[in-house]
Amino acid sequence: MGKTTTNSKKKAEKRRDYSRYKAWFWSVFAIGIMAILFLFLLAGWGVFGSMPTFEELENPETNLATEIISSDGETLGKYYNENRTPIKYEDLPQHLVEALVATEDERYYEHSGIDARSTLRAAVYLGKKGGASTITQQLAKLLFTENASKNPAARVLQKFKEWIIATRLERQYTKEEIITMYLNKYDFIYQAVGIRSAAKIYFDKEPKELRPEESAVLVGMLVNSAYYNPVRRPELVEQRRNVVLGQMAKNGYITQEEKDSLQQIPMKIDFTPQGHDEGIATYFRAYLQGFLKDWIEKNPKRDGSKYNIYRDGLKIYTSIDSRMQEYAEEAVKMHLANLQKEFDRQNKNNKTAPFRDVTLEERNKLVRDAMNRSERWRILKDMGKSNEEILKSFDQKTSMKIFTWDGVKDTIMTPKDSILYYKSFFQTGMMSMTPQTGEVKAWVGGINFKHFKYDHVKQGKRQVGSTFKPFVYATAIDQLHLSPCDTVPMSLYTIEAGKHGNQNDWTPKNSGGEYAGMVTLQEGLAKSVNTVTARLIDRVGPKPVIDLIEKLEIDSENIPEVPSIALGTADLSVFEMVSAYSAFVNEGVYVKPVIVTRIEDKNGTILYQHVPETKDVLSKEAAYVTVNLMEGVTRFGSGTRLRGSWAKGSELYERAVTGYPYEFENAIAGKTGTTQNQSDGWFMGMVPNLVTGVWVGAEDRAVHFPGIAYGQGATMALPIWGIYMKKVYADKQLDISKEEFPRPENLSIQIDCDNYGKNGSGEQDALPDELDF
Repeated sequence: MGKTTTNSKKKAEKRRDYSRYKAWFWSVFAIGIMAILFLFLLAGWGVFGSMPTFEELENPETNLATEIISSDGETLGKYYNENRTPIKYEDLPQHLVEALVATEDERYYEHSGIDARSTLRAAVYLGKKGGASTITQQLAKLLFTENASKNPAARVLQKFKEWIIATRLERQYTKEEIITMYLNKYDFIYQAVGIRSAAKIYFDKEPKELRPEESAVLVGMLVNSAYYNPVRRPELVEQRRNVVLGQMAKNGYITQEEKDSLQQIPMKIDFTPQGHDEGIATYFRAYLQGFLKDWIEKNPKRDGSKYNIYRDGLKIYTSIDSRMQEYAEEAVKMHLANLQKEFDRQNKNNKTAPFRDVTLEERNKLVRDAMNRSERWRILKDMGKSNEEILKSFDQKTSMKIFTWDGVKDTIMTPKDSILYYKSFFQTGMMSMTPQTGEVKAWVGGINFKHFKYDHVKQGKRQVGSTFKPFVYATAIDQLHLSPCDTVPMSLYTIEAGKHGNQNDWTPKNSGGEYAGMVTLQEGLAKSVNTVTARLIDRVGPKPVIDLIEKLEIDSENIPEVPSIALGTADLSVFEMVSAYSAFVNEGVYVKPVIVTRIEDKNGTILYQHVPETKDVLSKEAAYVTVNLMEGVTRFGSGTRLRGSWAKGSELYERAVTGYPYEFENAIAGKTGTTQNQSDGWFMGMVPNLVTGVWVGAEDRAVHFPGIAYGQGATMALPIWGIYMKKVYADKQLDISKEEFPRPENLSIQIDCDNYGKNGSGEQDALPDELDF
């Protein structure tokens, strides 16, 4: 009996002990829950750092790139602090969304921002069996919290913030909106912020064009884009891609057979960087920045603040056609790469290379001037270095990356030698424009924007040579009603001092040295006979010619009112020349060039819409006859190489000129131009709905070919036009005209020189009159 009583007491004591442990456990558990809730409250109150307001959740602050869009709907480039262009959920491929959910958050559609099961698993196993962050939490971290701290306690507190923000985001947005925001915000490195930039940079595609295995690559990067870097660690990224495909199969988004098939596909990256110096139309994009800066100054937001092209997500719709721009850049590279080889070959024994017609002393001065203007000089001067120290630094060899036509090259040379190296390169300015609308279709300001920032389309002005002559001819035709068939002596012609503001007698010489006989005006322009142009400007005077170019929006401030302007002594830009020539094709109507057709804000609201600006500058008849004269240039003048394969097999063809044979058969009007010492080569080419101008020359006018064979505009510039137009005509979608130039009704000026002077019976009535000049 006593023993039984003792056992009962022991059992009662055990029950009391168990009850105490149970009470203790639930007390601790309750305290823990209350502590967690209290931490949530503290985090929500902002004790652990500021929390987003309702307004911030409604409109998360983002840096949105301004997108530059071509006339054919392609992205030419962007201006950005972060290269992010938002995309809508409906523009995401379904397999991309499925890959994201399968890999990052399997129960995404079941939770409200926090996945309790994953959180508990992460806590029990200390993260060794996977993390607990949902897609919503990852978005919260990207939008409103700092990067993860290395301090465990701080990281725990940050997690509380992420959880609270995640639940608020879930209440504020739909699941689809959260996925879209997350993919638009994530940084895929290489300036690829957001899924659209990533698809373009790694695959050169829009997101909707991605294949399932490509989507898997991008989703695989989400865990750590710097580590899973497709450019530097392709094998590792391919392994990660296959893990993503495995997750898609595990969650039923693809079959096992599809997974096996996709995992066998070799990973292929089409890496297309989108830096400010990369891509197409780089010179145009740089000029466009100036245009936008002026527009922003004059067009503030409603609240008075200014637009910011680096973060406001504007859409700039331009006139540039991405296909024509690519063809223009390809034509420049094809021709100038070969022309440069020939120039370098001819310079091998030139003691003052790359300069010509200078002494060694003059060469040294040119180099010294370049040093003084260099960034290196400025930086060292700011550091307090003396001139002697700076000069010495230019002779110290250093490793550098240099531009070559075969790509960027690592080398070792002195800064002084690099100056000489870069000065040896031929540059170009090229612009293409639709004359009827003023839309600029292609803009190539140089050979490589990263290494040569100077824009030779709008910024640069160079002597135009004989490409100025059509303005003289047009003035004479408009005033005197001349026919292309009228004849003029080729003999030497002097305009005496005092006449037309001349200070001295002016007697121009013909480049071929021929002065005997008569030529028609058509032949005079086609063969660029200087004495013919001199007679014309003497007859009409320099002022009407200047009046005409002013109407054509050419800056005449530095063009003197003297007869010698007739031969192209003025420095003009490619931009001015192309827009002015366009008026000839457009029946005498000048249309101001257009580069921006529309600007929209990030919501699609139109902020700017282009309104065409036009004015009459010439009669239809005078404009058409001038074009007809320039057709002679490509039929039997300096532009005849566009018509056939005359250069094939010649030394010129083999060494320097690319793109032959052109063999164009359609109507082409044009004019070549070559300046003194072959420093500048020009070609202006026109068809009924496209006018294109090309200039080629070096930075310094002392850098040029020694002879006219390679130094003339027909060799330096015309081939770029020919290659470009062959490519343009090959693209049937562009619809570039091969028709005749439109002829005005009731044309009173005779342009058919074969029948000029014949009566109705076809017999000779009278010979063409010699003009009384």
